[in-house]
Amino acid sequence: MSRSTGDAMAARESVLRTLRSVLPWAAILAFAMGVLGADYALGKATLVATYAIAGLGVVIVVGQAGQIALGQAALVALGAYAQAVLVRHGVPAALALPAAVAAGALGGALASLPARRLGGLYFGMSTLAFALIVEEALVRAEPLTHGSAGMTVAAFSILGWRAESTLAQAVVSLVAFSIAVFGCNRLLRSRHGRAWRAVRDDEVAAAACGIAPAAVKMQAFVVGGALSGLAGALYAHWIGFISPEQFGLVFSFELLMLAFIGGARRLAGAAWGALVIVVIPQAIAILRDQLPGDWARAAGLELVLFGAVIVAVVLLRPCGLAGAGGRDGAAGSHGA
Repeated sequence: MSRSTGDAMAARESVLRTLRSVLPWAAILAFAMGVLGADYALGKATLVATYAIAGLGVVIVVGQAGQIALGQAALVALGAYAQAVLVRHGVPAALALPAAVAAGALGGALASLPARRLGGLYFGMSTLAFALIVEEALVRAEPLTHGSAGMTVAAFSILGWRAESTLAQAVVSLVAFSIAVFGCNRLLRSRHGRAWRAVRDDEVAAAACGIAPAAVKMQAFVVGGALSGLAGALYAHWIGFISPEQFGLVFSFELLMLAFIGGARRLAGAAWGALVIVVIPQAIAILRDQLPGDWARAAGLELVLFGAVIVAVVLLRPCGLAGAGGRDGAAGSHGA
């Protein structure tokens, strides 16, 4: 077989793989638009894509590098507030995005510092403490962040074009998510991805092979923080208002749950997990209205049903919605 023929076959396989990844999502979006209306469905698609970007950060840190991260919401908050403050001071939203990404990356680097001396659950607790510190700092920095009162954020704009419609917001989020997936996929196929998986599988063996575990962990947190910062910047624009309590521990646990529901070792798991986290509570709320009598008015029914759905997913798909039957590592990271 000639080299050109082999390249053509590889390109064709890549296109087919991309189509297999995109078609289920196109079908889900078309169904949602037909049943719920275009604006509502596109609004939820925007949130799913934004949550999925943050979920990619968790997949990198937890699924690929094997670290326990309990404070990912703090990195999302850093990106959101960096974006909001810069936009409020007249910086164009598109130019503020790199600063928001950098803020998240810097936060990730700081959160990873205890990994030099701590490991396992103890390190996980240090990331939890980091999240609490960031949340309190955002409250105390009132001249900059407006404290607990929160602050409004203008619509995302680039070169005079404003993403005010749900369609425009969905397009921006999906483009950002696609770029993030492409970048993560390249990283997982590089020596950085191999080093992350080596540290995850056996830290002592990785160190014996010349890999510096502390540096590798920091790299994972920097990448995860950058993705979280990007998600936070977009989230601030889509919601239009941010406050410190939005990025509390509940949000951190949602992101962690998102990764495990979707499949923490596959990039596609971030998208499927985001779909469950964003859409299922809304679907339950809609279905609740159809229940008869006292059932519809029962307190806490939505949480019970949501918990039942999560338990069912964990029991039926222990490797996540995107994890069953897939090979680990970069080769198994397609399908987002």
